[in-house]
Amino acid sequence: MNIKRIKGDAGEELAAKWLKRRRYQIIERNFSCRWGEIDVIAKKGDLLCFVEVKTRAADSFGRPAEAVDYRKQQCLLKTASVYLAQHPCDLQPRFDVAEVVLDGGRCLEINYIENAFGA
Repeated sequence: MNIKRIKGDAGEELAAKWLKRRRYQIIERNFSCRWGEIDVIAKKGDLLCFVEVKTRAADSFGRPAEAVDYRKQQCLLKTASVYLAQHPCDLQPRFDVAEVVLDGGRCLEINYIENAFGA
């Protein structure tokens, strides 16, 4: 496994724990289809949150959420549509981004952006 994947997996785990501490119910992790992958799908109240986790090193240039550009957003929207077709529900979908900043193996910051983008 490469270092980028290890760092990404660590960021996803930290984000999932952060969500659980805030009373989100993790429904699924790493849901994938031909359009892409959604890192975390979580429920809170009447919301179904599709969470893109972006992990960066402390000395990286720019904010992690900047990597969720228009193309990535479109892939996430299509992937969420596939998920909802396979798992119909009455919950309101929301697209969030979790920024995880690491220094070595230590978490420096988790910045959670609710409703980061949408259809």
